[in-house]
Amino acid sequence: MSALLTVRGLSRRHGERLLFDIDELRLEAASAYVLTGANGVGKSTLLRALAGLERVEAGQVEFEGKPLALHPYPKALRQAIVYVHQHPIMFSTSVFHNIAYGLLARGEAKARVAPLVEEAMAWAGVTYLADTDPARLSGGEKQRVALARARVLQPRLLLLDEPTANLDGAAREQVIALIPTLMEKGSTVVMACHDRDLIGLPGVRRLKLRDGRLEYRPIKGDIDETP
Repeated sequence: MSALLTVRGLSRRHGERLLFDIDELRLEAASAYVLTGANGVGKSTLLRALAGLERVEAGQVEFEGKPLALHPYPKALRQAIVYVHQHPIMFSTSVFHNIAYGLLARGEAKARVAPLVEEAMAWAGVTYLADTDPARLSGGEKQRVALARARVLQPRLLLLDEPTANLDGAAREQVIALIPTLMEKGSTVVMACHDRDLIGLPGVRRLKLRDGRLEYRPIKGDIDETP
């Protein structure tokens, strides 16, 4: 399987503290990963760095075999990588326009945007919320809208930061059920999480941040979060 994104010599400091120093991060095309590790080790920072939202030091960067730099953040990565925050920010318009925003910002014709948004809403099970003010959404509904907003952009790499955190019962199960279908669309998915059910999804590989290093691990169904 070919590499989608490879970053060598990836490091980040907070003052004098070294948060992580990763020799090589390699993400395969059309694959899924869970990123685990104790709280505070830098999981969210790593995802945000890959999305161009955090400044990090990086040596060699390759995207689909082509060399790039992370700074300034290149257009090729901006179009290919989508990051979904643990607490998604919604615009005070409607669910439909929240999902459509990225496509419109890219200059897509409105006639093309509408059917794409409708398909994404159906996929996420939020069609009934199309005209709803996002301020009225539950936590689970917001997360599904955020996933639809990401999916409609057809990202090559989708970065999910704790997608099931603070969700209980049916809301959590609905979000978990959407993850395998993202993989089926050909996206590479990386999920920072502690959720045993996400970690145990079939075919998902495990990455673990420990002592500033990145370990590639097989899925064993257990979560060892010791530093």
